[in-house]
Amino acid sequence: MKEKYFLISVDTEGDNQWDWKKGDTVTTENTLFLPRFQALCEKYGFRPTYLTDYKMAEDPRFVEFMKPKWDSGLCEIGMHLHAWSSLPHYELENSAAEIGHCPYLIEYPDDIMDEKIKAVTDLLTEKFEKQIVTHRAGRWAMDERYFKLLKKYNYKFDCSVTPGVNWETSAGATAGSRGSDYSAAPKKPYFTNGILEIPMTIRRLHVMPPKKSGSLRETLGRVHSFVKPKRELWLRPTGRNLNDMIYLADHCLKENEDYIMFMIHSSELMPGGCWRFDTEEKIEKLYSDMEKLFSHISKDFTGATIGEYGERAKDKNA
Repeated sequence: MKEKYFLISVDTEGDNQWDWKKGDTVTTENTLFLPRFQALCEKYGFRPTYLTDYKMAEDPRFVEFMKPKWDSGLCEIGMHLHAWSSLPHYELENSAAEIGHCPYLIEYPDDIMDEKIKAVTDLLTEKFEKQIVTHRAGRWAMDERYFKLLKKYNYKFDCSVTPGVNWETSAGATAGSRGSDYSAAPKKPYFTNGILEIPMTIRRLHVMPPKKSGSLRETLGRVHSFVKPKRELWLRPTGRNLNDMIYLADHCLKENEDYIMFMIHSSELMPGGCWRFDTEEKIEKLYSDMEKLFSHISKDFTGATIGEYGERAKDKNA
């Protein structure tokens, strides 16, 4: 049986970017809450990939904690680009103030896209003294130009694609802007413009309750679950979806997938860092759920960073 890998991706960014508005200062206090998450990963032998944006890379506290971890092989630093907080600053034309959304990098002219990618890459390379090879786009938005620029700056792996998800209804910062459509995207790794795409683990499934007593009531409940519409499941905690994440992981195991990818935002690990986990009680529930999920997954999956998995997967996907 082929080995199976558990990939942990952390969008490592400023505090509460969901509420960002033009002119707001980006703070990075959530870096102080990353050691607890890293310790949980290490407990189960998992090695997270911290996909890091410009503002977090500027925080010396983040670099001081993460550089020794990466040097010791306990994590990986990748790149995550938020166009609104990455140099160089550039005023978009036709910006629609009433939209009020964060801009996609793909809304910018080609030369500005290039400069922003170079700026974040150079900063991360300087701070961590290693080549950065793994990437995820801000707000999941990719196009062919973006992939070509990643290749230009020697990236090898991307994990921006969300199979089955269409982001076109999510506006950017300019009139008529929209996100990427991944409705027909493959669920398994594939090459595009010389980059190995390693998609997020997302499936549309009928969620069946576990078999217990075999009673008529239980059987009818399972039938009812099957006839209901399929649900979109992510390996992404919401505070209410532990059973769904376990169900998805088990489904992928049965399908003999060779990896599953979990994701979380760094700010979600801090009380008040996002709307979803805005209290200490919710953070404790989050950690309880992650402990149970990681324990369950560790029985069948081996930890790897996205870059480590990508190096193993690239030859068979060439």
